[in-house]
Amino acid sequence: MAAQQRTGRWWLRLPVGVAAGTATAAVEFVFLVVAAVAFTGCAFAPAAGRRITGLTSRYAGWLVRMEHRRLVGLLAAADLPAPNAVATRRQVGYLAARLLPGTLGLLAYAVLGVGVVLAGIVLTAAVRGELTVLDAVSQIAVGAVLLLLNGQAVASIAALDVRLAHRLLGPGSRAELTRRVHELTTSRAGVISAVDAERQRIERDLHDGLQQRLVALGMLLGRARRTRDTDRTHALLLQAHEDVQRAIEELRQVAWRVYPSALDGGDLGEVLTIVTRGSEVPVRIRYELPVRPQRQTETVLYFVACEALTNAAKHAAANLVTVEIGVQDGWIRMRVHDDGVGGADPTGRGLSGLVRRVAALDGRLTVTSPAGGPTTVLTELPCD
Repeated sequence: MAAQQRTGRWWLRLPVGVAAGTATAAVEFVFLVVAAVAFTGCAFAPAAGRRITGLTSRYAGWLVRMEHRRLVGLLAAADLPAPNAVATRRQVGYLAARLLPGTLGLLAYAVLGVGVVLAGIVLTAAVRGELTVLDAVSQIAVGAVLLLLNGQAVASIAALDVRLAHRLLGPGSRAELTRRVHELTTSRAGVISAVDAERQRIERDLHDGLQQRLVALGMLLGRARRTRDTDRTHALLLQAHEDVQRAIEELRQVAWRVYPSALDGGDLGEVLTIVTRGSEVPVRIRYELPVRPQRQTETVLYFVACEALTNAAKHAAANLVTVEIGVQDGWIRMRVHDDGVGGADPTGRGLSGLVRRVAALDGRLTVTSPAGGPTTVLTELPCD
């Protein structure tokens, strides 16, 4: 129902937006003519050139902002870039280019007006009985076809209007290249920082976990060597064997933090299923990727999922965690949701490192975790 209402409002706003664009094009035509005459006069009065340039820049900016509001409000051009940083020369060029859709809109509505007049004439003749039934039906059919063509023309004019704004008001190739270089430089620094943080984390895990366990294992074996009680020796060796198994498991977990080798033999859904087998919190996984993504994409999603699962188990006091992985609008989306107490800090060491990992692949990571819960970690990565 909501989608139908939005569609209905769109078809109401579209003809109004094109009609308003036709009216503003007339204003812009007058502005361009006056500006051209003023700049021509500057050849005979150079002192007035700076003032005329300032006035041209001010009014051109005002007209462009007016067009931006019209396109966003009436023609649903939500992704249209803001015109504030556009140079005056490009603004004037855009206003000149806008004369084309303005003229086409005028022609479309002129044809529509002629059609309305002709429809009135046909209706009057039908009321007076001057038309046969066959003539009336044929006139109605022709009128309906022309009305549909006129509606399609209005829609095409609106699309042309939006396309011109994107083309002429959007960032130029040089500005876009500068922005991209800045993004890559920032993401590179973020990846280096994330790798350093991960190395420190692995070092802490080895030192505080595995190293302490191996030290305890050495002491246990030393006690077994020194004792002369056979039963005591057997018990100590059994305990040592159990400690070795736990140490191997801890070593495997640390190794997977460096590189999830299980992805060599299975996809992300299968690997996460293996990881969640030992989870203290029940986990539901829904994996719906039609095509397996590249390894680097799977690796980033794996690390995000593991961090989110670890946080849910350690800090959130969650009863259930759901992991949903699928494709939507050209993006691979992974949503990790838990019903815990919330309060996760997106700027913490673990999550901030993941944000940098995701940004390195031109992705986005969003953490929603109000106090009292729930917590949702949404990862979006571009499809390969």
